[in-house]
Amino acid sequence: MKMATKVVLRTEVPVEDTWDLTTIFTSDESWESEFKAVQQLTDEAVRFKGTLAESADQLLSALQFSDELVVRLSKVYVYASMKHDQDTGNTVYQALNSRAESLASKASAALSFMEPELLAVADETIATYVYESAQLRVYAHELEKITNKRAHTLSDKEEALLAKAGEVLNASQNTFGILNNADLRFPSIEDENGETVEITHGLYGPLLESKDRRVRRDAFQNVYQTYKALLNTFASTLTGQIKEDNFRAEVKQFTDAREAAVFSNNIPQTVHQTLLETVGNNVDLLHRYVRLRKQVLAVDELHVYDLYTPLVADVDELSFTYEEAKAVTIAALAPLGEEYVSILKEGFDKRWVDVVENKGKRSGAYSGGSYGTNPFILLNWHDTLDNLYTLVHEFGHSVHSYLTRNNQPAVYGDYTIFLAEIASTTNENLLTDYLLKTYEDEKIQAYIINHFLDGFKGTVFRQTQFAEFEHEIHLADQAGKALTAEFLTELYYGINKKYYGDTLVHDEEIGYEWARIPHFYYNYYVYQYATGFSAASALAQHILTEGEPAVARYLTFLKAGNSDYPIDVLKAAGVDMTTAKPIEDALKVFETRLSEFEEIMAKK
Repeated sequence: MKMATKVVLRTEVPVEDTWDLTTIFTSDESWESEFKAVQQLTDEAVRFKGTLAESADQLLSALQFSDELVVRLSKVYVYASMKHDQDTGNTVYQALNSRAESLASKASAALSFMEPELLAVADETIATYVYESAQLRVYAHELEKITNKRAHTLSDKEEALLAKAGEVLNASQNTFGILNNADLRFPSIEDENGETVEITHGLYGPLLESKDRRVRRDAFQNVYQTYKALLNTFASTLTGQIKEDNFRAEVKQFTDAREAAVFSNNIPQTVHQTLLETVGNNVDLLHRYVRLRKQVLAVDELHVYDLYTPLVADVDELSFTYEEAKAVTIAALAPLGEEYVSILKEGFDKRWVDVVENKGKRSGAYSGGSYGTNPFILLNWHDTLDNLYTLVHEFGHSVHSYLTRNNQPAVYGDYTIFLAEIASTTNENLLTDYLLKTYEDEKIQAYIINHFLDGFKGTVFRQTQFAEFEHEIHLADQAGKALTAEFLTELYYGINKKYYGDTLVHDEEIGYEWARIPHFYYNYYVYQYATGFSAASALAQHILTEGEPAVARYLTFLKAGNSDYPIDVLKAAGVDMTTAKPIEDALKVFETRLSEFEEIMAKK
């Protein structure tokens, strides 16, 4: 495939480089017909209201109706949103996407009676119905997940009041989003070429990766001085969010916000705590990496703004056309077996992937789709190693989705966020192993290992650092401590120093970093990046060392969807996240790669 040298119009993109959305709807007209049918189906939901406790057959009918509505709605939504994403400037698909979003909201409201109504039905009644109906037995796990919420469900009036208060309670997160994304303006600096550039959120990362240390320093200092000027405001928005989390946990009768956050997926609090303790006990590995970074960069002092610039120069041999990347993807993931590879080939052959960047196309990359559709992948391809990793990553999501949807009924045809990044990161680990075995040149190996080490640092160490800070401020607020800007800055600065060690000069500005992290508004979300990476690292090692038995367990994991609790789904794959072992194993892989990198760099 010959890659475009300029950003082309959507109409100029070769068909073979686009995803085939006709497998969802053959035309916009057939989408329109189904949209109207789903509208009508949504209006029919009311006929089940107040009837769920009548009989096993009536409960089964309601659950099957809900599944049908959700599946058909999802296909309508996916088609419209992906048509929109392929060219966001197309007004026809702007309208379709907007209509699909409105219909999704309407359908959600129409089905909202079901969970509260089920919670009002006695456990004994539901158990009897499940026993009476073989078809209803399929829903046993889903019904158990719902009824488990009973101890933390308020009265109808209280739940309604809490729901109405949602807009007020979410004000802090909304204010942070507007302030951080719309109102905040960073100064301009000179780039490596002496050109004046305005710092933006999107440009800040590349500026920190600059080979010019002056550029890195100027970007770092200017960004955090901007946050410093509004530090009290950001402390107020973050305080509001933490108070909301703690308030919801208290009124729902949880011991704290962490218990409330992990409850919905039946994840023990010990999983979060074990992550903090295990990574915290091994920060010496990160300290060692920081010392190596100082040596390689040959600086008298290593500052925070020196942590992101690559340690190895770009390697021409690690440039891949899309066609070459397809071949590498299949070869790198061959250890996953014939069934897995056959799905990869189907994805390439049947146009699951939208490859080329075109004018108006949504930036970045993702894997999308729904139950009953192919798992599509959006890319904006460039011939780089990062794009190869992106392709492998997104196919991890897509094959996970494909196997789940083809082996589970609709009710279990998805997987939780706790599991969402595991398959994609397992693929990345397998790609790293393949590349290191393929390229013997130590310069290339150093580049690949540097890529891995920086990814591990950013995902396991950094996200655990975030998780520790997040937990500490929830506990502080629960204990009555005022979350002032001074307190938050001092706490964050101390945790950062713990993670990065004494080799690093801990610039004053890093204490203000808490103010710019949106994940602190997501209520114990961020730790799942680190647990997912650790589980993926363990799974990849099992696959590479054990072979077929590990592959069989892994495919069972990919096919499980939501048919069991995520912790138990992972246990069946051979990874027990209630213990420290997967995290310890991941840290051993980091240590091994770090030793390899040290050895190569010592020769230089």
